[in-house]
Amino acid sequence: MAATLAIGIDIGGTKIAAGVVDEDGQVLDRRVADTPSTDPAAVLAAIGDIVEDLRREHRVRAIGIGAAGFVDATGSTVLFAPHLAWRNEPLRDATARRTGLPVLVENDANASGWAEWRFGAAQNESDVVLVTLGTGIGGALVIDGRPYRGRYGMAGEFGHMQVVPDGLPCECGNRGCWEQYASGRVLTRLGRASAEAGTELGRRLLDAAGGVADRIQGLHVTAAARDGDQEAVAWLAEVGDWLGVGVANLAAALDPGVVVVGGGVSDAGELLLGPARTAFSRSLTGHGFRTEARIVAAHLGVDAGLIGAADMARVIARRRRPASPDGRVRVRGAARSGRSSRRRK
Repeated sequence: MAATLAIGIDIGGTKIAAGVVDEDGQVLDRRVADTPSTDPAAVLAAIGDIVEDLRREHRVRAIGIGAAGFVDATGSTVLFAPHLAWRNEPLRDATARRTGLPVLVENDANASGWAEWRFGAAQNESDVVLVTLGTGIGGALVIDGRPYRGRYGMAGEFGHMQVVPDGLPCECGNRGCWEQYASGRVLTRLGRASAEAGTELGRRLLDAAGGVADRIQGLHVTAAARDGDQEAVAWLAEVGDWLGVGVANLAAALDPGVVVVGGGVSDAGELLLGPARTAFSRSLTGHGFRTEARIVAAHLGVDAGLIGAADMARVIARRRRPASPDGRVRVRGAARSGRSSRRRK
């Protein structure tokens, strides 16, 4: 039997990454396009063009879309996407009409979590938490081997747990959210402040960002830490400490076997994860009297979202395989026979 191929599409605020994915999670072919973020119709057109292009060379059965936003529990509508012009956008049905294929729409973090469970760092674990550290914090849950979305599809918004009452203001409108203390925005904030203060590290970061302070990003801080700058190392340790505290809170509620840390900030490796494990162990309720979850780095990198979306969509393809033509003839024939016998009575 031929392998079932699916297209996975990861839609972010700046780019659309797509790939043909096989049953082993391998990306066989890929495409990348800019995201026309201000026009929902243009996004749909871009998706359609990518799918059409990939289908010229591959026989695919389904499409999975990982969207950076709130997706309803039915996997059909993007309720809100902060970086795209989607508001109650019926993306699943619109894409299905355009392509003629079964479509699944999933939150991008949920798709990444599924991919890490199926093919990456969390294989052979029944209960998994994924924490993605980028500009903010996203997350996903796999519980008893199934993706957990919550009653309304909104589970996994870990970044907006309050960890500091009346703390730093967050873009969500609340204060003291976890992502204000344990994400890439922390490194960005510290790096830009150091540049404005004219510190030695600040000058290095400014050079790396082309002389413009507002272009300093967390990746510049990570690079400096890898080069041995002790102030940058300390900043990553601070982020790691807050990461461990938040993960301890998640473990108190969910008791997972493994916590997978992904996203751009996780590129810091042990400079981040070492302090996170220490803080996690220190903060975990019942420390010393319970088995602690492992904290590990994600394995699949930037492909996790499209791999997971494709794999989840493959389930739809299996459920919706059309009956054979002979089968349809038999069904129609039986139906006509039934109507005839009813008339004779």
